[in-house]
Amino acid sequence: QVQLVESGGGLVQAGGSLRLSCAVSGEILSSYGMGWFRQAPGKEREFVATINWMQGMTYYTDSVKGRFTISRDKAKNTVYLQMNNLKPEDTAVYYCAADPLGRMTWYLHEYDYWGQGTQVTVSS
Repeated sequence: QVQLVESGGGLVQAGGSLRLSCAVSGEILSSYGMGWFRQAPGKEREFVATINWMQGMTYYTDSVKGRFTISRDKAKNTVYLQMNNLKPEDTAVYYCAADPLGRMTWYLHEYDYWGQGTQVTVSS
């Protein structure tokens, strides 16, 4: 069983930065893929970024390319999402997720484990 706990959310002005962390407990195998998703009020949860645990390959949704960076620290069993040049439209609850098959996918249903989420609010 894998457990995910996000932290690092908060209130920031437009143009500012935040770094989200996702602490992973339980057995995580080299095959895992880790993802970040977000859900704004009244909207569906959407894909943000994913990383392959073993090789560190990454993939981003177009709206965050060049602003967000996903990374992982295997020694600390932690996944990060560095968010720069934040915009009001980035306001959402951000979720960390794990896919045991490491598919680097943007489909929510292919992730088996989810954290509880952390709120990010960007003021204009």
